[in-house]
Amino acid sequence: MITISNSLSFLRVPLAFAFLQANPLLRLASIFLAMLTDSIDGYLARRSQSASRFGAILDPATDKFFAYFALSVLFFEGTISPWEAAAMLSRDFFLCIYGFLMLASGRWKSIVFRAIRWGKVTTALQFIILMGLTTGISFPWYIFASFILMGGLAFIELFQTISPLQTEKNAS
Repeated sequence: MITISNSLSFLRVPLAFAFLQANPLLRLASIFLAMLTDSIDGYLARRSQSASRFGAILDPATDKFFAYFALSVLFFEGTISPWEAAAMLSRDFFLCIYGFLMLASGRWKSIVFRAIRWGKVTTALQFIILMGLTTGISFPWYIFASFILMGGLAFIELFQTISPLQTEKNAS
């Protein structure tokens, strides 16, 4: 379904390709626009009553595409080390584990796709770190390690969103 909010989410895909250009101003502009579209797409969907399951999946998927693409470019340029890139993406590792657990337990269909607090915090910090790396700022190891902590907190938060009714229903 093509809506204004979904179009804003889709816009993050071509913005990611701006990272192929070595121009730091172009890269900063793409990060800023990605942040802007990420911050308003969900709001517009709720305000226009066009929120959908598709949009709830599309929004974080395009966030992840943008972050993965930009980190890949920075990694191949030698701006970021393998462990730093892996740490920044560790939340997604935790999300995959959660998805596998839901699939294995038969609760996959009961998952409600929605934003979670630690997911939003992680995405915001990813954008900020990308801006810093683009401008040549280096960050201490514990900033990157904080992504692993936030991934674990997102994992815990996801399990807290499973209602007892869903658990009882799936156990029957």
